[in-house]
Amino acid sequence: MTRSFPRRRSLVVRLTAVSLLIALASIAATAWLAVQTTTRAIQQEQGQALSGDATIYTELLGFAAANHTWDQAGPKLRTLSEQTGRRIVLTTLDRRVLGDSGGAPVTLPVKATASVDPLHVDPVLLPEAGTSGIDPRAVGPFRLSPAERSETDLLARKAVTCLSGYGLPSQVRESPSGRAQLAGVDPLTARYLAAKCELYELAAPTRTEQAALAGLNEAVNKCLQSQGAEPVKLGLDFDAIAVPDQKPSRACVDSARREQLKAYVAPPALLFTLGPGGSQLPTFTLSRENLTRILAVTGGVLVLAVALTVLVARRLSRPLRALTEAAKQDRPAPVKSRDEVGYLAAAFNDLTARRERIEEQRKAMVSDIAHELRNPLNVIRGRLEAAEDGHLPFDRTLTASLLEETVLLQHIVDDLQDLAAADAGQLRLHPEPLDAAELAGHVATAHADRAAAAGVGLTVSATGEAALTADPVRLRQVVGNLVTNAIRHTPPGGRVTIHVSSTVDAVTLAVADTGTGIAGEDLPHVFDRFWRAEKSRSRQTGGSGLGLAIVRHLVQAHGGTVTVESEVDKGSTFTVRLPVSYNGKPA
Repeated sequence: MTRSFPRRRSLVVRLTAVSLLIALASIAATAWLAVQTTTRAIQQEQGQALSGDATIYTELLGFAAANHTWDQAGPKLRTLSEQTGRRIVLTTLDRRVLGDSGGAPVTLPVKATASVDPLHVDPVLLPEAGTSGIDPRAVGPFRLSPAERSETDLLARKAVTCLSGYGLPSQVRESPSGRAQLAGVDPLTARYLAAKCELYELAAPTRTEQAALAGLNEAVNKCLQSQGAEPVKLGLDFDAIAVPDQKPSRACVDSARREQLKAYVAPPALLFTLGPGGSQLPTFTLSRENLTRILAVTGGVLVLAVALTVLVARRLSRPLRALTEAAKQDRPAPVKSRDEVGYLAAAFNDLTARRERIEEQRKAMVSDIAHELRNPLNVIRGRLEAAEDGHLPFDRTLTASLLEETVLLQHIVDDLQDLAAADAGQLRLHPEPLDAAELAGHVATAHADRAAAAGVGLTVSATGEAALTADPVRLRQVVGNLVTNAIRHTPPGGRVTIHVSSTVDAVTLAVADTGTGIAGEDLPHVFDRFWRAEKSRSRQTGGSGLGLAIVRHLVQAHGGTVTVESEVDKGSTFTVRLPVSYNGKPA
């Protein structure tokens, strides 16, 4: 079998590709979720570890800022070890042990947890150090004597009492140097009360601070002089006070402060934090074995997904290919499944059967049209030839006969034209308000002569007005076709009645006769084109066999329905139901 479609459009290929994408997306999503969950757990554990490390680091920085050696660090290390559950080891920069919270010696990791140096602080771990990188707890020569502490504390408490009298609450706090300071006071507001509340006296440096500032200023100005800058005088906040607008070099200030504080703080040390037993803290690493295992599982999932997809796709494509072959060979397709493909095959078989019936109806219709047209044409030709040969006189009788056959031909052509317009959806209606009872009376009057000639009584039975909106011409054609058909099949002495009735939303026109009736097996075909219950009587009863088909199309175009009830030798009733308001949508 030759392939009539490109391989890339094959159902197997497309389903395989979709399955592969779904599998990849599923694996990626699962892996992402696993990684995120694991990472979150690891980050939580590491956060707890970092929290403990930060506590240890901060406490040891404070110890180093207040002590010029690590000799007395042992008790501090043991206390921190009990609080955090870590073993803490301090070494010099060349890894000589300065202090250990544990017992037996351990092998230290290659990389230290942190470097403990109060003069070079990690600002992430200790934001209070600011940009200078110097622990604010390292005060060195700025540490006040007990007498100076008492003096500044007394001034601070007086200032608090004074400020509270002006509605400015404040508190006293002690700085690392031992100086009493005010907290909770707006500097801009307190400036106006500085003289009254002795705030200037509180901010004035003590003898200890003056001596420390003198040494610091000397070192800073020596640095500035080497840079060609003007000398400055620093205050307790390490900014220039003699010339407020002049900003001294921060590098000079920081380097001078470190040089001044070096003798008062402990030397730099390496900090190692270990597990409770001295083991290194666990870290998350993806080993080669784990990576291989993940890749193997991923590959297995992909292979399984592809195999299942190919299997399902082949099972889906097999009936579709059979359906394609059946369509090419114009034969019914085998239906072996009850899924969507099976329903598709069943629908295809129904479509094929309907197409075959339509084709048979088309052939029969062409044959019927040819037959219907041939009969009057043969009559016209035969009589004209007989008149030409002198066998028939060319008189009024001959012309009347020819006119009758011509009218029959015209009637057939008009009916065919109406059906063609209905099939093409071009049957145009011109609705307007009308009374169905009045219209039925007009139809009865128009067919009175024909009914009288056939010896059939024609009456109208209407119960009040039956107003509706419809095309009066087409509706008269509907009722006229039904009346003509009823008169044609009603023997002399019978009767035809047009019943008109109405409800709130519909109008009913029923044409009943006492004619020959229609057999039950023929009722489903009465509205088919060119259909007659008695083929042998087609010429005797007249008609083209299209009237009822036209009736059905016209009624449906009005959004109504037409039905028939009949019993052999008792008569038939054709009932037309139309909506009161025409909405332009066929039923």
